[in-house]
Amino acid sequence: MTFATSLFRSLVVAGLALSMAAEALALEKKPFSTDEFAAAQAAGKPVLVHVSASWCPTCKAQHMALDGLAAKPEFDGVTVMEVDFDSQKDVLKTFRANQQSTMIAFHGSTETGRLVGQTSPRLIGDLINAALNGK
Repeated sequence: MTFATSLFRSLVVAGLALSMAAEALALEKKPFSTDEFAAAQAAGKPVLVHVSASWCPTCKAQHMALDGLAAKPEFDGVTVMEVDFDSQKDVLKTFRANQQSTMIAFHGSTETGRLVGQTSPRLIGDLINAALNGK
């Protein structure tokens, strides 16, 4: 077997492993949709609204923290809805979010907590737990 063939096979195996790991993530991340948010609230589901901007270093750190928490089985069923700070100004007004790097937790229609500018995985995990537990 040539080095190129061996490398190719290794990359394919690694890609499959990453694909399988992505399917096992507990947190579901998606762009914010008013209709989907309303449906989640009506169903009493936990949602984390994340207001972020592509140019924001704090937001990037928050995304890394969320990625690290995504595999934790205790967060299964939580949806993270991403709000774009630059293009979704109407949504910002709805949530009274004045800046990027804002995270707002909901359990159904009840806001259970809010963080602004925090990047600590522990604090973000606590916020997600508040959405799950309704407290």
